[in-house]
Amino acid sequence: MPSEAATPRPASTILLLRDGTAGLEVFMVVRNQAIDFAGGALVFPGGRVEEADARLGEAFRIAAIREAFEESGILLARRGDALLAEHSLPREGDFHALLTEHELEPAIDTLVHFAHWITPEDMPKRFDTHFFAAHAPAQQIGSHDGGEAVESLWIQPGRAVEEADAGERTLVFATRLNLLKLARFETAAQALAECGPVVTVRPEPFSDERGRWIRIPEEAGYGGSVFKGVGRPMKPIGD
Repeated sequence: MPSEAATPRPASTILLLRDGTAGLEVFMVVRNQAIDFAGGALVFPGGRVEEADARLGEAFRIAAIREAFEESGILLARRGDALLAEHSLPREGDFHALLTEHELEPAIDTLVHFAHWITPEDMPKRFDTHFFAAHAPAQQIGSHDGGEAVESLWIQPGRAVEEADAGERTLVFATRLNLLKLARFETAAQALAECGPVVTVRPEPFSDERGRWIRIPEEAGYGGSVFKGVGRPMKPIGD
């Protein structure tokens, strides 16, 4: 462990939800292999909170909406009292200037706080990440940017975990557990209404004679407190 733990960087992640023909689906992207953090992994759109986000008020929610737009093209915004059903705005350029130019405001009230994770102290790069969930506007399909993300898809949460277990996808621990939490719900409306209170998760890695494990708070609502570590099927001990 470093002599002094790195300071976690504020970050936001967004779970964009819709009801597909076979059930609840979430929008995900595959990160470019060249990116040093979670390169090649299947993730929810997200990234660091920027100074400009804080100037608009609720920095974590603003950042989630900005990252959703930059990484998926889906824009959660309103003009006056009306939510934006569709748009043809370019993702390039300054997000906040774009909003001002087109008289739009981020629809922060459409976001539900879903989770809060802080990277363990022994990691060289740490994040203080708030996860939000929201209905994706039905007329906004979403697509990857071709830079940070090289693939995008709408997928059932349980299916994403199954593909990772089969070696077809790569998931980091927090993404896996939030997919499993999301998989309990049948519809987007149910997920937003019943995801429960948010308890901060500071994963605690440890090892014993059986292998590597990660401990999280039981009350965080992930169906257990000790899970198998990275590189193994991450299921609660005893399952």
